[in-house]
Amino acid sequence: MKTIDIIHAEHRALASVLQALRFVVGEIRAGKLQPDFGLLSAMVDYITQLPEKVHHPKEDNYLFPKLRARSAEAAALIDALEQQHVDGYQMTVALLQALIHYQSLGAAGFAPFDALVQQYLDFNWKHLNQEEKELLPLARAALTVQDWAELDAEFSANQDPFSGAQGEFDTLFRKIVQLTPAPYGLG
Repeated sequence: MKTIDIIHAEHRALASVLQALRFVVGEIRAGKLQPDFGLLSAMVDYITQLPEKVHHPKEDNYLFPKLRARSAEAAALIDALEQQHVDGYQMTVALLQALIHYQSLGAAGFAPFDALVQQYLDFNWKHLNQEEKELLPLARAALTVQDWAELDAEFSANQDPFSGAQGEFDTLFRKIVQLTPAPYGLG
């Protein structure tokens, strides 16, 4: 089941940037860091682009339809996850707008940005946990060997979020690691 390994890897990649974002924003809130808008912009870009270009299309176009066809029990969960994909993207657009607002206003723009970051982080952790703890166990139980072979072919086509066709994410991830202060980065 390469598909599950790929989903886990993509979740870990996204989670690492989410953790770093939580840390950086918390340090700004505590007055321990000055805002690095290049870093914040790279983080928001990553959490917007990786799910939209790499992760969600494979789930929406391949995993969800196969699981929906095999498990009536999964239908409500899949409906919720599909809606979360839409809502999550809208939240990242709002987050980007709040970041631009923060950068242009300075300290006066931090509170709205911070609030949206916290809302997005809470939303995304819930989403990732639902996929890991509810969706994947249902998929393991309901999908056939042939289903997994077809999914593995589709999910493997992108390789991983850091190399191959998605090499752009390697560059962005490295930038985030270089700019993020320890313990989440090298900056």
